[in-house]
Amino acid sequence: MTQSSSPSKLSLSSSFIPKPFLHFRPNSPVPTKLNRPPYFKILFSASQPPPPPPPLPPSSMPTTSDAKTLNLISFIGAIPDWADRIQERGMRQNRALYDHEKWVHHRSSQRHLRHLLSSLQSRVILSLVPPVLAFTSVAVVVATYNTAVDLHWLPDFFPMLRASSLPYQLTAPALALLLVFRTEASYSRYEEGRKAWTKVIAGTNDLARQVIAGVDNSVDDQPIKSALLHYIMAFPVALKCHVLYGSDIGRDLQNLIEVDDLAVILNSKHRPRCIIDFISQSLKLLNLEETKRTALESTISCFHEGIGVCDQLMGVPIPLSYTRLTSRFLVLWHLTLPIILWDDCHWIVVPATFISAASLFCIEEVGVLIEEPFPMLPLDELCIVVQNNIKETMATEKDIQARVKGKRKRNSYKHSPNGCPNPNTQCC
Repeated sequence: MTQSSSPSKLSLSSSFIPKPFLHFRPNSPVPTKLNRPPYFKILFSASQPPPPPPPLPPSSMPTTSDAKTLNLISFIGAIPDWADRIQERGMRQNRALYDHEKWVHHRSSQRHLRHLLSSLQSRVILSLVPPVLAFTSVAVVVATYNTAVDLHWLPDFFPMLRASSLPYQLTAPALALLLVFRTEASYSRYEEGRKAWTKVIAGTNDLARQVIAGVDNSVDDQPIKSALLHYIMAFPVALKCHVLYGSDIGRDLQNLIEVDDLAVILNSKHRPRCIIDFISQSLKLLNLEETKRTALESTISCFHEGIGVCDQLMGVPIPLSYTRLTSRFLVLWHLTLPIILWDDCHWIVVPATFISAASLFCIEEVGVLIEEPFPMLPLDELCIVVQNNIKETMATEKDIQARVKGKRKRNSYKHSPNGCPNPNTQCC
């Protein structure tokens, strides 16, 4: 074994290849693993990449059966995920206000055919694919098992799955009442949310009208008046973004509120209340009589009432025990329905279970959807209508004011005691 006379030089390059310093004879018993000179790399970086994970032992490697099981589980879980995505996409869809043409289309005699042909486009029906498919599959399994037992394909100790229909006849009215009460309670919440927003929209229009008519267009009050009207228009938008999931309040208010004010609103914990504070502070800066200021501030109370109702509807659902009872009742009903109907229907239990599950679960699904009323209301359209009304009133304010003042300059008719418009005119 000899050593090289010239040592290898280390350079600051990204890689270098040192000369080998060990030499073995060809017939040496020691295995020569250094036939290929070692190759080193120096990486000059702030953070070294993490080392690769160690290889899995053969016992922990997934087998073919495990891979098939994972694929089956992922396929079964993909159906509810797909239905939930359709449902959430429908919840974020903008609702439209009805006009005369839409009402004519709504009450058309062809509505039944139109609704039937659009069934596969209904998010309510598509969201029911997982439960309806599951219960229909249970009916197929029960029918297959009973057929196998009836044809003696199974040993004799396997029993036939059948039962009396008397328990179902006794519990069917209870299930019907439970579904009716569930949907009625949900509709009462929808109606309460609609009334709350009706008061908010009416209060917004009323407050804007009072500000436009009661505040003079003086040099000092004009900037505050303009900002105040924009705050009033922004309040329904902020409340809409507060109650709707996935709303972008920064995008919706960027054309109504100045950048500095918008930053304060975005940083606040409760944005509708923050806009109310802007409205209150603006009213204090206006040169108004105390009676007018009090009347304007009293109008803001409808805003607080609307916020209270919306927060209550958002935070307090229908008692969860009631919702769970309805869901459990429906599940147990349809799990045992094929067994109850087997003696009378045989293989018809499959379409019968499908129709029953699609009908009853659809009623329950509608109750769950309208339990949160705000995605069902046309809030975007209402906010746009309010903004257009206020902007139109601001644009026609000077013209209407000039026309009304011009009427005072005209010669008014002096009515005589006998009802004639002019005292010099004799009435017949």
